[in-house]
Amino acid sequence: MVGPGLGPALENANPLVFRRSGERPVTAREEDDDLPDAIDDREIFDLIRSINDPEHPLTLEELNVVEQVRVKVNDAESTVAVEFTPTIPHCSMATLIGLSIKVKLIRSLPERFKVDVHITPGTHISEHAVNKQLADKERVAAALENSHLLEVVNQCLSARS
Repeated sequence: MVGPGLGPALENANPLVFRRSGERPVTAREEDDDLPDAIDDREIFDLIRSINDPEHPLTLEELNVVEQVRVKVNDAESTVAVEFTPTIPHCSMATLIGLSIKVKLIRSLPERFKVDVHITPGTHISEHAVNKQLADKERVAAALENSHLLEVVNQCLSARS
């Protein structure tokens, strides 16, 4: 599908845009280097909220693709689970978005963490297939060996100017 002289047409040309949540205030406990600082839901949300959407000049938070309530962390068991919600049920970018979230977390968290990224149940027509791809370590590793795909993921993870 091609737009009038503009290249490929967007699947969701007019997405709803949501207000960004405020920055989390840093507590005295978090600043104290002598106290253990467990990783929590908000810290993970802060890592992924500014990931760029591959189609729009907006972040995943601004598109409501990621929300803090869909992030679950168990620091003691070293697990992180993130549900993301594509903007439309047939979004062809769902795997790329999930891969970008997963890569951001793998790059940012200590190696002890097991990262599970999946589509919010009932929000995508291919959710089972996308979730299966994102859960398969070998498929994720192979995807990241593809230089073009890695470049697109890195663009999603880079700060916008």
